[in-house]
Amino acid sequence: MDFSKFKKSTTSVWGGESDVTLSGAVTSPIVNSVAFAYKDVDHWHDVSLGKAEGYIYSRNTNPTVAVLEEKIRLLEGAEAATSFATGMAAISNTLYTFLTAGKRVVSQKDNYGGTSKIFLDFLPLYNVQVQLCDTTDFDQFEKEIAKGCDLVYLETPTNPTLKVVDIKRLAAAAKKVGAIVVVDNTFATPINQNPLALGADLVIHSATKFLCGHSDAMGGVVAGKKELVQKIYQYREINGASLQADPAYMIARGMKTLELRIERQNASALKIATYLKAHSKVSDVFYPGLITHPGHAIAKQQMVGFGGIMSFALDGGYEHVKKLLTTLKLVHLAASLGSVSTLAGPPRTTSHVELTEAQRKLLGIPESLIRYSVGIENVDDLLQDLDTALASL
Repeated sequence: MDFSKFKKSTTSVWGGESDVTLSGAVTSPIVNSVAFAYKDVDHWHDVSLGKAEGYIYSRNTNPTVAVLEEKIRLLEGAEAATSFATGMAAISNTLYTFLTAGKRVVSQKDNYGGTSKIFLDFLPLYNVQVQLCDTTDFDQFEKEIAKGCDLVYLETPTNPTLKVVDIKRLAAAAKKVGAIVVVDNTFATPINQNPLALGADLVIHSATKFLCGHSDAMGGVVAGKKELVQKIYQYREINGASLQADPAYMIARGMKTLELRIERQNASALKIATYLKAHSKVSDVFYPGLITHPGHAIAKQQMVGFGGIMSFALDGGYEHVKKLLTTLKLVHLAASLGSVSTLAGPPRTTSHVELTEAQRKLLGIPESLIRYSVGIENVDDLLQDLDTALASL
């Protein structure tokens, strides 16, 4: 089926679904078989070498997993996609595929905590040169890229302070030195942003978050140029961080309502951010949909919607954070995001639990900050819940 003529909501539902059927079932089956048998040895050999389509072993490929990969491939406008057991597996496998001893990577200081851990602690052990730039200092970025590098890694909007990185500008700088451009698109989702269309070579998602949307399955996906995805697939194939059929099915099922959920969360988040920005007990709000946000102009250029995540800082410090969070009723205090239910927490227990308070401070993450992932609840109920909790401070 040619999906180029369809909108994203249609692709989210139908993408990949026609490839795996079972007795006329209207949804793709969960194929939990570890291995796949062949009656013809030559055909089996051709499939093993990738010369013919088919499945050999579920650590490598699986029919149910293939449905999810195809949905992401179509939504991101990619040549190929491959999947992983978790979002961090997608990130780490991608980095380790291309960054070997003597290579140089340029990235930003504001990365997800787990990603920062790889840049700060793990890659240097393998003699990989890591240069982290001030996230919104694009002049510094360009100067460091121009010195020569093998990979440029971006995350936008950032976790948890929602800074916006100019993908098109930095991708153009990377192309001049032949560097691979990788963008973590988890916060934006392919509904709000398509990094490949802006010049990126690879796009990464923690599928656990918005793609799944229900906090009940973990996974990660990488999509992009076929040649690059194939290299990542070969690395993952041997290192074994494979996505299994059951979570793949649940994520693909969640994706069928992706655009509906994202449109609701976009609208609710903007309304809540506007409310918080005007509140006397809130010292700052970080949301790219606000015209006061430093990255708003770039966000308007490269995003369709501004997402369902925001963060805000309270007057009164961490004690007020604890009181507000435990007073809220319509929220799960949990270390995740992108769910149908609202989730919230401070960076010290969510995005940057791996880092020390001093490290978080260097990244501009105050201890008074709360990351708030808007669910699909009625926005007026969420506003009332926040209003009551803020009044208790």
